[in-house]
Amino acid sequence: MQARSALFDLYGDYLRARGSRAPVAALVRLLAPLDIAAPAVRTAVSRMVRQGWLHPLRLASGPGYLLTPKAARRLDDAASRVYRTGRGGWDGRFDMILLNDQLGRRDSARLAFLGYGPLSEHVWIAPRASDEIEAALTEAGTGYERFSASHTAGSEIVGRAWDLEGIGRSYEEFVTSLRPVVKAVTARSSDEEAYAARFRLVHAWRSFLFQDPQLPAALLPAQWPGVRAAAFFDKHATRLRPAADRYVERCLQSATRGGRVGFSEP
Repeated sequence: MQARSALFDLYGDYLRARGSRAPVAALVRLLAPLDIAAPAVRTAVSRMVRQGWLHPLRLASGPGYLLTPKAARRLDDAASRVYRTGRGGWDGRFDMILLNDQLGRRDSARLAFLGYGPLSEHVWIAPRASDEIEAALTEAGTGYERFSASHTAGSEIVGRAWDLEGIGRSYEEFVTSLRPVVKAVTARSSDEEAYAARFRLVHAWRSFLFQDPQLPAALLPAQWPGVRAAAFFDKHATRLRPAADRYVERCLQSATRGGRVGFSEP
């Protein structure tokens, strides 16, 4: 697990609801159970500040970091997709983007994160329009036209834009690989163990934001593995949440009391 992606998960899943800020000491303590060392945290934080995701601030306990508005919006959108909240029914329309130029790897990955899949090098579609798509295309530096396309019959277009077979296998592998991780946490486990297991569960689940556009049921194959994977995720993310929250609170309180931990502000 990379420190930068773990910090996004930490802020999105725990710190967003706790003021979107934390002292450096707490960030170090909260990533330690994931085998991420303090120097890696420092490097990742510095990078996120340069990229406009975090803003340094002085807290009573010492240096800390606050989510920027851009980061807060991104994490809120990601959370709604991770926990599948705020998603209404499908109206039968695709958001269709016609590009003047082919996208590079980085910009293609960003469109995939926003739920878009390519029909060709110049045509991308999504089952739901993203609020960030126009900003993403502007930053990519390519001209484009945008249409709302009505879907009337067939499902071949979905198979062209997304590798559903591959996504389905990834869901099956997710359940297989994470089952022993979460099953190892029992009533006798510590809060730290529950927190680490839940963190790994959510981290792995978030990877589907780059793969699965969360197509409506009408466009998915029968016995879609994502349904079983979602039920598995919901069950264990909910079960482990109370203990994980207790561990987060203790780390935040400890960092506040202890101040600096020999870790200077980047």
